Amino acid sequence: MRLIDIIAILLSLSALFSWFNQRHLRLPTTIALMLISLLMSLGLLALKPVAPGLEDQMRELSLSIHFDDAVLHGMLGLLLFAGALQVKLEDLAKQRWIIGILASASVIGATILVGLGSWGLFALIGLDVPLIYCLIFGALIAPTDPIAVLGILKGAGAPKSIETKITGESLFNDGIAIVSFLILLGIAASGQAIELREVVGLFVKEVLGALALGALIGWLANQLLRRVEDSKAVVLITLAVAASVFSLADRLHLSAPIAVVVAGLLVGHHARSLAMSSRGRDQLKTFWELVDEILNAVLFVMIGLEVLILNFTGQYLAAGLLAIPLVLLARLISVGLPIGMMRRFRRFSPGVVTLLTWGGLRGGVSVALALSLPAGEVRDTLVAVTYVVVVFSIVVQGLTLGPVVQAISNRAKPDLAEAGSDPSTTKGWSDGSGASQ
Repeated sequence: MRLIDIIAILLSLSALFSWFNQRHLRLPTTIALMLISLLMSLGLLALKPVAPGLEDQMRELSLSIHFDDAVLHGMLGLLLFAGALQVKLEDLAKQRWIIGILASASVIGATILVGLGSWGLFALIGLDVPLIYCLIFGALIAPTDPIAVLGILKGAGAPKSIETKITGESLFNDGIAIVSFLILLGIAASGQAIELREVVGLFVKEVLGALALGALIGWLANQLLRRVEDSKAVVLITLAVAASVFSLADRLHLSAPIAVVVAGLLVGHHARSLAMSSRGRDQLKTFWELVDEILNAVLFVMIGLEVLILNFTGQYLAAGLLAIPLVLLARLISVGLPIGMMRRFRRFSPGVVTLLTWGGLRGGVSVALALSLPAGEVRDTLVAVTYVVVVFSIVVQGLTLGPVVQAISNRAKPDLAEAGSDPSTTKGWSDGSGASQ
């Protein structure tokens, strides 16, 4: 199938599903698009005996997309850059320690916990998955994808500090998780043990190198933006930065997601300063918001369509359902432990661990990493299990996060009232500018 045909079909499906959602369902857009496309895919599978041609055509479309390559080497860089532009560098700086821990130590901790837990889980139901591939599964399922949930958090009145934590973590943990995934996959492919010193050295090289590269290109981009007034040129420069920094980091074997996030944060900080004209800022904001919405719409439609090409068995489905509480428990522990330790030195919003756990949605990056594994029975197992966890995460966690936020908010208000404090300024629900985190 030609590239233009694939793009035309994906955009048409995204537009049609979005229209249907706005007219009838009124769910969060990304969740609705994935849910509708998933139900359509399941309907096509059910109709295969009576209309095999239609199912075969949609299956051909799914096979032509090359989901892992499209996400990891195409859409991810643009989505991360668009997200980074919207985040204030000052907000991240205020919570740099907790965000840094969540995006690094918590990801590594979740990788180990899920890896060991899934090793025992798979063995329990008769699936032969080596420990190294269980750790790989832990790495690919560790990164969170808050794209579908940030709107819910804002609409539900979640603390600004919680939004900053989830956003900041998501921007950086993709890079950490992908580096961990690639290191573990290299160990699995070589079949040889690698010294811890080598692993740490490679990890530090990829992360620190990416930080330096992103900072350099972000600084160079800002020098160009200072000397241009035309809004079209501003947009074109940022588009070039997003594409080039991701590609260059990939070529240099650095963490491309981290590099593009750093560049995006610096460009966004420059755009919000007086160094850029108001027209340029407006054009930049409008363009990247549009890019973000279109790519997210297409991405979640693609996730729904992937069910057409997955090899599902009852055993795989059981493993996926059992993996859901395992992944949530690992998330709870990997987030709760560092925050519990940091409570000795700083205050946190009520229910912060619950919100970070339930709001840590998994998404397209996890599915793409699973699909990039070498072909074989282990890959089929991990892809199916990953898909089940991601669908549960997006649909169930995404749709129930709003009520969870409201419940925590309502529970916090009596405590604040007893203290005679204003909920908007006290420990519970600060905007992140004060001591409450």
